[in-house]
Amino acid sequence: MSEIVFLIEDAAEGGLTARALGHSIFTEADDYDALREQVRDAVQCHFDAGDRPTVIRLHYVKDEVLAA
Repeated sequence: MSEIVFLIEDAAEGGLTARALGHSIFTEADDYDALREQVRDAVQCHFDAGDRPTVIRLHYVKDEVLAA
C-alpha cells in the first residue's frame, strides 16, 4: 500500500477528528498540528514497518450551512 487517506472533520465538542478510510484507525486532537502528529503515530502503531503506507493524505471536510 502506498497511500492511506484520513477524513478530517471538526468535532462537535471542539477540536478535530481523523478517521482512516478503509481501515479501523481513529484519532482526535485539539488543533490541526497536533492532529497531524496523532495521525502519524496512529499509522505507525497500526501497520508493521514493511506494510506502512508511504503517503498519508488528510482530507479536511468542513460542512457549513448558510442562510439565504
